[in-house]
Amino acid sequence: MDASEQARFDALYARHLRALKLQGKAAATVDSYARAVRRVAAHFERCPDGLQAEDFKAYFASLIDRRSWSLVKIERCGLQFFYQHVLGRDWPWVDMLKPPVVRSLPDVLTLDEIARIILSTRERRYQTFWWVTYSLGLRLGEALHLRVGDIDRARGQVHVRAGKGRKDRFVGLPGLTLACLRRHWRDHRHPQWLFAGHPAPGGAAATGVMDRGSTQKAFARVVADCGIRKKASIHSLRHAYATHLIEVGLRGVQELLGHACRRRPRATCT
Repeated sequence: MDASEQARFDALYARHLRALKLQGKAAATVDSYARAVRRVAAHFERCPDGLQAEDFKAYFASLIDRRSWSLVKIERCGLQFFYQHVLGRDWPWVDMLKPPVVRSLPDVLTLDEIARIILSTRERRYQTFWWVTYSLGLRLGEALHLRVGDIDRARGQVHVRAGKGRKDRFVGLPGLTLACLRRHWRDHRHPQWLFAGHPAPGGAAATGVMDRGSTQKAFARVVADCGIRKKASIHSLRHAYATHLIEVGLRGVQELLGHACRRRPRATCT
């Protein structure tokens, strides 16, 4: 881009970030939608406000060859937001993309497999994390960001904060899970986080939680060491929790997991 084109893009990009903030988008959404605009501008080496339908068709055809459909859909949503909220135009090419309909079912870990994973884990913090995630039916981010104050021993509940859709919920706290958390907390005694990261240099308390990527890699290693051939991730613990509750006939699983239960119209990306 020449200087004038770059200046126009910088101004529009700043408006894009401001619009995302004003719309109350989550941090991950802001990052994804902002990256979508930067990526298309870099691809064409010009400001995206002048791109035409054929430009976008060529761009997305190239993107489909190199990336997953999940990323392609995020790119589409980011550009649609840019056109609607920054340029003040409809994005008339939103229907040019038709992701394939896939109705695959996740592999479900059995109780025996979960026990093997937990018992085969050498680091106590990970061993506790697998059990807490499973026994409370939590998403990865929800479990990582559990705070000491979220544990209500008197009521036997855990306050899960800012789950999917930024919704809070309460889940039951099994006695064994409370005992595991107590034992784990005595190892680090962090004043805020139950799953604190490594201590800061100089022995100061960690300022954040365990690293998300390192936690996922640790789980993958344990699954491989156990010889489990299923496609399993930390999220599989949540699937197993729901499946095992259903198998014993527990009602209200949807509410416990924090899923919206109302029917919604066709989703938009705004």
